[in-house]
Amino acid sequence: MDAFTSVDAVSGASGPAPASAPATGAEAGPPATGRARLVAYARLAKFEFVLDYYLSMLVLWTALAGSVRFASDTLTTLLLFLVGEVGVVSAVMALDDVNGIRDGSDRANYLGTGGTPLRPLERKPLLTGALTVAQATRFGYLSLIWGALFWTASAVLAPERPGWALAITGLVLFAGFQYSWGLKLSYRGLGEVLIMGCPLVIVIAPYGFVAGELPATVLVEGVLFGLWQILVSCYSNTKDISGDAAVGRTTVAVRTSARGNLLFIGLLSAADLLLVLGASAAGWTPWWFFAALLPQMALRSRQFLSFGRTGDALLARRRGVLAFRTGVAGVVVANLIHFAS
Repeated sequence: MDAFTSVDAVSGASGPAPASAPATGAEAGPPATGRARLVAYARLAKFEFVLDYYLSMLVLWTALAGSVRFASDTLTTLLLFLVGEVGVVSAVMALDDVNGIRDGSDRANYLGTGGTPLRPLERKPLLTGALTVAQATRFGYLSLIWGALFWTASAVLAPERPGWALAITGLVLFAGFQYSWGLKLSYRGLGEVLIMGCPLVIVIAPYGFVAGELPATVLVEGVLFGLWQILVSCYSNTKDISGDAAVGRTTVAVRTSARGNLLFIGLLSAADLLLVLGASAAGWTPWWFFAALLPQMALRSRQFLSFGRTGDALLARRRGVLAFRTGVAGVVVANLIHFAS
C-alpha cells in the first residue's frame, strides 16, 4: 500500500504474510549499487506516481495576479516550497513502504502463494531487495528533514507570512509522514482526512506566503484539488479492503459495508460537482468557472456510474486520475483567463 495516493491496489491476496517471512527467489536480490540505487530510491519515493501532487504549484501560481507571478520573491518562495514538497512527499512514501514490508502487507499485495509476483515487483525496491529496510528508513527521515528545511526557508524568505499558512504547513509537516508511521494515523481512521487535507494545504499555504490572503476562488480550487485526490484513492482503498483490514488500517472501505462505501464515494463525487456549480453560482469563482470544468465533471460522473454498475475499482481509479488531470487543466485555463490582468 502506498500512502496518500494508494498507487497500487490489492490484487486479491487473502491477507499479509508475517513480517518476518523470508524472501523468495522471485523477490530477493542483492542491494542495488550506482545508478540502479538512485532508480530504486526514486521508485521508493513513488516519483513517477506522485507527480500529480506537484501540479498544486501550477494551480496556485496561475491564481496569482499577473503582476505578481513573475516577481523574484514570488518565484523564490514557490520554488523553495516545491523543493520542500518533494522531500515531504518522498518521506511519506518511503516510510509507508517500510511499514508495508514490516507488517507484511506489501508482500501479500505483491506476491501470491508460492511467491508468484502479482504485479511488477520493481515498484517495491524493498521487496526486490534493491534497497534494505535500513536504507529506506534513512532515506525517509532525510527526506523529511530536507522538506522541513526547504519549507522553513520558503516561509522565512516569503513576502508574506500569515499565521494560518504557517500553521497548516506545520501541521502537514508533522502529520503527513505519520500516515502509516509513528502515530499511524491511517490506522486510526484519519487516512481519508490526510489524503484530502494535505493536497489542499499544498495549494493554499504557498499562495498565502506570496499573497498574504486566501480569496474564495483559491480556497475553492484547493478544496477541489484535495477532493480530486481522494476520488482516486478511495477506489484504491476499495480494492485494498482485505489487505488493509488484515493489518488494521481503518479506511472507510474497511469500516463500512460495500453499500456504505459506495454511498461514501457517491457523496464525495456529488460534493465535487456541487462545489464547482455552487462556487460559480455563489460568486466565489467567476460565473463561467463551471464551464471550464465541464469535461472534468463528465469524467467524474462516468467514473462513479461505471463503478456502480461494474464494481471495477481499478478502472475507476484510472478514470479518477484522468479526471484529476483534466480538472487541473481546466482550473489552470480558468485562472489564466480570470487573473490575466
